[in-house]
Order: sequence, then C-alpha cells, then structure tokens
Amino acid sequence: MRQGFDNQKYLRMQSECIRERIGQFGGKLYLELGGKLFDDYHASRVLPGFEPDSKIRMLAQLKDELEIVISINAGDIEKSKKRGDLGITYDDEVLRLTDAFRALGMMVGSVCITRYTGQPGVDVFIRRLQNLGIKSYKHYPIEGYPYDVRKIVSEEGFGKNEYIETTRPLVLVTAPGPGSGKMATCLSQLYHENKRGVKAGYAKFETFPVWNLPLKHPVNVAYEAATADLDDVNMIDPFHLEAYGKTAVNYNRDIDIFPVLKAMMERIQGSSPYQSPTDMGVNMAGYCIFDQDAVCEASRLEILRRYYQAQVAIRQGEAAETQKEKLELLMQQTGVSDALCPAIDAALCKAADTGAPAAAMVLPDGRVVTGKTSSLLGPSAALLLNALKALAGIDKEVDLISRETLEPICRLKIENLKNRNPRLHSDEVLIALSISSATDPVAARAMAELSSLSGCDAHFTVILSSVDEKTYKKLGINVTSQPKYQVRKLYHG
Repeated sequence: MRQGFDNQKYLRMQSECIRERIGQFGGKLYLELGGKLFDDYHASRVLPGFEPDSKIRMLAQLKDELEIVISINAGDIEKSKKRGDLGITYDDEVLRLTDAFRALGMMVGSVCITRYTGQPGVDVFIRRLQNLGIKSYKHYPIEGYPYDVRKIVSEEGFGKNEYIETTRPLVLVTAPGPGSGKMATCLSQLYHENKRGVKAGYAKFETFPVWNLPLKHPVNVAYEAATADLDDVNMIDPFHLEAYGKTAVNYNRDIDIFPVLKAMMERIQGSSPYQSPTDMGVNMAGYCIFDQDAVCEASRLEILRRYYQAQVAIRQGEAAETQKEKLELLMQQTGVSDALCPAIDAALCKAADTGAPAAAMVLPDGRVVTGKTSSLLGPSAALLLNALKALAGIDKEVDLISRETLEPICRLKIENLKNRNPRLHSDEVLIALSISSATDPVAARAMAELSSLSGCDAHFTVILSSVDEKTYKKLGINVTSQPKYQVRKLYHG
C-alpha cells in the first residue's frame, strides 16, 4: 500500500506534453493509444499511486480539442474475437467504448474497419453502426505491408483507403484490443492529410516500457512479465542511442518496425520528424516516480503474480510452457520469490493442516489472515469474512452470519438450484452479510471495511471458480492460486 507515484504530476505533465506535440505539427496530431485506457490496473499495481483511470482523466482535460477514432480489424469481427478480461466480442467492445467516452463528454467521431475484404459479418456490423448513427470508414489490406513502402505510400496502398473526416486538432486512435490496425490507420490519415495540404503528425501514447528507466528496472521487467504471451522483449533503443548518444528503453516490435515507419513518413512528408521509436512516444510516467523502493517492491510482486497466473493458464490449456520458463527467468533477474507474498506460504500451511483447500490474504497493515473449507463455506468466502473481521477489530471466533442463516441458503443451492456444491461462494456470503448488517451492528462494522480490501493480495491452494474470481476482482483484490483444481475431472465450468 506504500505509494511511490505522483498521479497529479503525471496528469499535468502528460497533458502538457501532448499539447506541445500538437503544436509541433502545426495543430493536427494523430495519437495512437496503446494499453488500457479506462482501467489500467497493471499500471496502478506497478506504480502505486497511479490511478487506473488516469489516462482517461488526463484526456478529459483535452476533451474540447479531442476527437476519437476507434479501429477494429475486420477479421476480428468475422471470427467474433473476444476480450479475455470482459468476455465480450471486439465489435461489442467498440460500442462499450463509445458509450464510455460519450459518458465523459468526449467526441467519438467514427469507427475505422481495417483490413476490410467484404466479409459478410463485417457488413452486418457496418449496418449496425449506421443504424446507431455512428460513421464508419473502410481500410483495405495492402499487399506487401508493412515493408513495401513504395506501394504502401501510393494510390494503390493508403490511397485506396477511405479518408476519415475529422474536425479537431487531436485525434486519438484507439481499439478494442491488439492487432486492430491503429498505427496503419494513423499513417493512412497522414497520407490523405498531406494530399489535402494539411500538415499533421503522428505520436504514440504508451506507458510501458518506461523509456527513461533502466532496462532491467523492475517496472520494465514487470511489463515483460505482463506480455510474456506476446514474446515482447524490452531493448535499448539503438536508434535513440545513435542519434542522441543517450540510452532509452523501448520494446522489440517498435524497434523492429521503426526503419519502415520512418521510411513511410519520409515518403509521405518528405522527412521524418523522429530519429528513434522513443521519439515517437509521449510518456511522462518515469518523471512522476518519487519513491523508487516502493515502485520496485510493487513491480516485483506483480512479476510473482504473473508467474502464478501463467501456471494456471498452462493448466487450463490457454498458454504454452515456454511462458512459464520466460517468467522464471525474469524472476531470477529481479530476485523474485514466494517470500515476497506471505499469503502463499500461509495458504499452503492452512491447507496442509486442514487437509482441504485453503486461502490467505495480506491485509494493508501486513497482517496475514487465512480461510479454510468448511461444510457451509468455501475458502474464498471464509477468507473474506475473516479478513473483514480482522480489519474491523472483531474477534475471530465471532460468527458474522449465523449458521441458521447460512444453512437454508446451502439447502436452496442443492435442493432447488441443483448445485452439487452446497458451500457458499464469496458473492453469496457477501449478500448474506449485507442482509445481516441491516439488524446486526457487528456485521455492519465488517461490511464497512469492504473497501479496505482493495489492493490486498490473496492466494489460494486451488484454482478459483469463475464466480469467486470475478467477485475478488470487483473488490480490487489481487488473486493468485496454485495451478491445480479442487476436484479431478476433465471439464471445469
């Protein structure tokens, strides 16, 4: 819970930097946004003090100058690709993002369909947008992209794309997920703007890796851990070093594509405003760290979380073994071990003592509480109640919810709802606790501590059910688990 990042300074510096970049290009800037905009929990975990919605709050300061274009890959629409964290398709995510932007008074000008080849499902989506009053534009695949610069920057390349009409000086290009064609959308617009005699520029708004922190700084290593499934690797930017004699950190994909990107900009505008991929970035995060120790400690914890999450993903068949191996190497580089999170050892010890699944949580003051499996409660539910009792100063022997209240709920689950497991999940026990709090002042004291759980780390000796995982996530609790299921079976729904 120790803070190490000045969020207000970040909001001020980042917005000032973007305004300066708009001025650098004569009043028109296409800003590609990488990473999550509304809920950047990774940044808030590795930079304690960074608020998850900092990016959108910063952009809200520029909303009178801002217009948003959302890019989406036609192939992702056609195959109904989903966001893993939200479980909704990319096309639905476009609509969710539009609603979220508009709720903040921001202008969503249009949607750009990239790599369009007349896919039937995409045409349905385009009609859906039209019926909702949202403009859409089509961009097409370009043979030889991204390396055949001569063809790409021509009437046979970008020239075939529909020109996106924009009216404001700052055009934010974002997307429902990676591979949506944000950069290509920006460059296509630069081509068309240049043809129309409009001077415009391009820049990237990404938080990680933090360019002015050392290559092996735990914050940057935590970024590698977070993108282990993408094979992203942090590197010293060789172009920046050659051009300025200064060390800066970037990642492999941006470094690999930079010569091509620079050649495109030279062909479009006659010269490139950037000498390195680091030049393209707009990122003031490194200047806003005021406690290196706090940030390093938080980042090492995040690497440990990613390691356990990868093990679970491998167990579920959603990741390759190489991902675990890469994370083990990153842990070795940064001195990360289970000892960083006392909840891990506490949960394993409780499971060994009881012979059943167990859990543990590190509270904000450093105390560790545990939860065990009982006839009425699963370990996730028991852990929540025990954590709330500890935070509220309630004796651990006190029952916050009476057995007489819990037993009918368990019978309902078995007899009427046809569940096999009678034990209460964490969401069910919270509902029961909230009902009890209406008449029991002790339960009310416990309920009042719910918000104090945000940011705590909890570890489980078995893989959490999706219901419990979602509840803990909503409470802001960081969850890890051992890579094994409670029961032996092939399907775990």
